[in-house]
Amino acid sequence: MARVFVSIGSNIDRERKIAEALERLEEHYGPLTRSTLYESPALGFEGDDFHNMVVGFDTRDHPHVVSKVLFRIETELERVRGKDRFVSRTIDLDVLLYDDWVLGDGVLSLPREEILHHEFVLGPLAEICGGLEHPVLGTPIAQLWREWQDDNPATLRAVSDPGREAAPAVDGHDFSCQVARVPNQE
Repeated sequence: MARVFVSIGSNIDRERKIAEALERLEEHYGPLTRSTLYESPALGFEGDDFHNMVVGFDTRDHPHVVSKVLFRIETELERVRGKDRFVSRTIDLDVLLYDDWVLGDGVLSLPREEILHHEFVLGPLAEICGGLEHPVLGTPIAQLWREWQDDNPATLRAVSDPGREAAPAVDGHDFSCQVARVPNQE
């Protein structure tokens, strides 16, 4: 079984669409490890704030199959695709990590580059798998998050905590939260 981490984001009917996405992911993959739900400003365009979170689950599906499942869920939840990358959306689901795979085949890129560039991805990821090392850098996700926080102003705001317990060790990996400090909660 592979451990997969997926980012979830929405800024159109965000509470309902994220709840529906979580339901569909659980139907397909079973129990999810969930980060806190955060709010962050739209990036690269003028639009409503996003709600973002990261989930983890185990699967035997190949990464391309996982990606196709996510695409199907996005379509079911009325995601409109166009040529513009930075637009409002009902739901955005992206594979961030698939075990320690490194893949760049033109269809899927693992680990996902956004991990290193966006607070709304890195913060929630560090929350649920801080002890896991970035497959390319070999640096723990929690350390990457601490370094990000040292160098950048916080824009995330916690919206809710899913009431989850600390993530258990899986196959010898510690997926528990090892975040030095929590994002701006004002």
